[in-house]
Amino acid sequence: MMKGLKVFTANSNPELAKKVAAAAGIELGFSEVSTFADGEIQVEIHESVRGQNVFVIQSTCPPVNQSYMELFVMLDALRRASAASITAVIPYFGYARQDRKVAPRAPISAKLMADLIVSAGATRVVCVDLHAAQIQGFFNIPVDHLFAIPTLARAWREAHGIGPDFVAVSPDAGGVERTRAFAKRIESSMAIIDKRRSGPNEAKALHLIGDVTGKTAVIVDDMIDTAGTLTQAVDSLYKNGAKRVFAVATHPVLSGPAIARLKESQIEKVWVTDTIPLSEAAKNCGKIEVVSVAPVLAEAIKRIHGNDSVSSLFD
Repeated sequence: MMKGLKVFTANSNPELAKKVAAAAGIELGFSEVSTFADGEIQVEIHESVRGQNVFVIQSTCPPVNQSYMELFVMLDALRRASAASITAVIPYFGYARQDRKVAPRAPISAKLMADLIVSAGATRVVCVDLHAAQIQGFFNIPVDHLFAIPTLARAWREAHGIGPDFVAVSPDAGGVERTRAFAKRIESSMAIIDKRRSGPNEAKALHLIGDVTGKTAVIVDDMIDTAGTLTQAVDSLYKNGAKRVFAVATHPVLSGPAIARLKESQIEKVWVTDTIPLSEAAKNCGKIEVVSVAPVLAEAIKRIHGNDSVSSLFD
C-alpha cells in the first residue's frame, strides 16, 4: 500500500512530520530547506519523486510568511520534479482569520494563500480545524478537513472521564458546532459565552448562556493566540459558579502575552495539539499539555494514497 508514496517536510514543524511518518510506517523523504544570506529560500529534493504521490507536511505557523514561502518553493520543486500528485498537508493554516472583508478596501488574505498554494503546485490540501470551514471553498482543488476534537475528547476522557458533572463551553457563538461535538463525546451539557470584539486580538466576554454552577467547565476552541479570549472566559465562568475550569484547543499559537496570561489565570490545565510546535516558554508552562494529532494525519495520508474514504475517520 505504501508503494509510490513519499512524505517530505520543511522547517516549521519537523517533529510532527517525524511522528506522522512513523505512524504511517514510512520514512521521511530526503530534502533540505535552507536560507541564503539575503533571506531567499532554497529547497533541494535529494531523491526521485517522478510518478509518486507526494505529501508535504508544513504548518504555516510563526514565522508565518517564512513558513508559507518554504511551502511554496517546495511545492514548485516537486511539481517540476514530475510528481504524480502533490498534497499540501497544512496542520495549521495561517491567515485563516482573514477569511472575509471586514472593512472597505480590505484583502481576503486566506483566499490569496489558497490561490498561491494551488499556483505553486498543490493538487490536494489537508488541513486540521480550519478557523472557518468555508475556507475549503477558497481552493479549486480537493480539500480534506480533519478534526482534532475526537483526539482531544479522548484525552479528556482518559484523564477525567465523562458525565453531567462537566460542561463544554464555547468561548463565542462561532465555536458552537465544535463545542457541541466535544460535549457529545464527553456526554456533558454545553454553554456559550457571548463575546464581542473591540479590535484585533481584543475581546470582551459579556454574557454566559447556559448553567455552569458547581460544574467542571471545559472551554473548547480552535486556537489560542494571545489568550485574551480564553482568560476572560475563565474569569466569567468562575464568576458564574464554575467549580473548576480547563480548556482544550487545537492550535497553540500562543503569541505575545499568552504564556504570562495563562500562568496568571485560574485555569487549571490547557490541552493543545502539536499542529504548532511549542516555544520554550510554553514547554516550561506547567499548565499546557500536548496531545498529538500525528496518528490522524498519518491515517488520512494512507487513505488518500489508497483512494479510501477520509471522512469515515470521524464517523
